[in-house]
Amino acid sequence: MTEIKQIYKCEVCGNVIEVVHQGKGTLICCGREMKLMDENTVDASHEKHVPVIEKIQDGVYVKVGEQEHSMEDGHYIEWIEVHTPNKICRKYLRPNEKPEAIFKVDSEVLCAREYCNVHGLWRK
Repeated sequence: MTEIKQIYKCEVCGNVIEVVHQGKGTLICCGREMKLMDENTVDASHEKHVPVIEKIQDGVYVKVGEQEHSMEDGHYIEWIEVHTPNKICRKYLRPNEKPEAIFKVDSEVLCAREYCNVHGLWRK
């Protein structure tokens, strides 16, 4: 059974989807079951992936890791998002951009997530 906000990836073609409506079926792409992406929260490698959230005037600033994550063509942060009680705000990134985002939210931030094209999904 899927749950709202879960992220799945096709290990054949690379499609990544987010569940926006809970269902009972199995998610299939390219003839195979899609892989549920675990939300990593502890960064044990030399690269830093866990989002860092900083409250600022009019919202929050989110950067990826205490040390800036690389943003090269083959290894980069695809998106950063914040969850509030009423909405999800997401910024898509490209190689050579800074791995950071400012979100103008006026309610409590429940969490931030980011997706690295090599190392998957991370949450704080």
